[in-house]
Amino acid sequence: MSTTHNLRVDGARLWSTIMETARFGATPAGGINRLTLSQEDGQVRDWFRDACEAAGLEVRVDALGTQFALRRGRDMTRLPVACGSHLDTQPTGGKFDGILGTLAGLEVMRALNDAGIETEAPLLLVNWTNEEGSRYAPAMMASAAYAGEFTVEDIHSRRDAAGIAVKQALEAIGYLGDEPVGERRIGAFVELHIEQGPILEAEATTIGVVEGGQGIAWFDGVVTGFESHAGTTPMPRRRDALNGFAEIALAVERIAHAHGPTAVATIGEAVIGAPSRNVIPGRIRFTLDVRDPKAETLDAVESELRAELDAIAGRRKLTIELTRIWRKEPVPFDAGVVGAVEAATRGLGFSHRRMVSGAGHDACNIAALAPTAMIFVPCRDGISHNEAESATQGDCTAGADVLLQTLLTLANAPVRAG
Repeated sequence: MSTTHNLRVDGARLWSTIMETARFGATPAGGINRLTLSQEDGQVRDWFRDACEAAGLEVRVDALGTQFALRRGRDMTRLPVACGSHLDTQPTGGKFDGILGTLAGLEVMRALNDAGIETEAPLLLVNWTNEEGSRYAPAMMASAAYAGEFTVEDIHSRRDAAGIAVKQALEAIGYLGDEPVGERRIGAFVELHIEQGPILEAEATTIGVVEGGQGIAWFDGVVTGFESHAGTTPMPRRRDALNGFAEIALAVERIAHAHGPTAVATIGEAVIGAPSRNVIPGRIRFTLDVRDPKAETLDAVESELRAELDAIAGRRKLTIELTRIWRKEPVPFDAGVVGAVEAATRGLGFSHRRMVSGAGHDACNIAALAPTAMIFVPCRDGISHNEAESATQGDCTAGADVLLQTLLTLANAPVRAG
């Protein structure tokens, strides 16, 4: 087999590809609005299919629209080593979130073609449907169904704000595929992504070797007081839901700080029911997102918060409900694949650190089925899910080089007995 340790991607070509695909759903502010299964998503999918086929890859689509592009290996009895991410964005998304990992995978295939290298195991490039979860819930929907967390029928029936079902949207853009979801097996999965946080940039570190994804718990909350006249109700007699919510928000912040530095908690939505300038708020609905790499910390934050809510409710004569609607346990990535990423990074001479992903990714679902790891590169100011999202050509190229060398290591590894 040809020597491959000196092989590198074409960074200029990768950058050009990222900029080329950014025209699908481009916004005036320089970002991308490419909601999943929109016409713009259909356009970039068509581009991706054509680019993969031009690189000699065999492209198939499953019943949830996920695109699989296979590069044949010397031993087709081996399960493919997969990479990829997603091409959908937030309504005010950037050019790199998910997109980098998908297009870097394409660049890896092109670089291998240029060098005339055939791997032992086949390689597989994946564009997962609806990672973002902006138009349809849940986020990471296709990879979750692939991992058996949802049925295809369930996902097909999910509707967006306009009442359009997932199956209808897939048919509208021509991506209701015939491959059964989950039928295609993989031997390992590696996902390259921008960090979406500030750590790598702050430490002037090029590569994040991701050991796992932190746990996530989502809650819906309701604070119920009593609506009454703002001018005639004395302060001591008020049952003000908004003031009670203000205490909740501060309690959430305080409890998360107490479990720092890893725990984070966010109230992302707060809505006054029937708001009016001269009415004391009687009902507040809110959402809560709690994350930490340890399950026991998620448990502790929830327990302490519930005790605090009981105290606030009693003190202010309110009713406070907190319902956990979803929980994703912390996901440890495979030590062997993490080690392969780190070895590739060392071999390329890049500065690096091990870290845990603060955001959810398709890799966190695939880890339940196959050995998995992730590669992070810095993004400016840690900004993501924003039109200002930015990464350098050099960092994108470095991440793609690490991906290339990691895939070569995994695809050419000797088959272990049994």
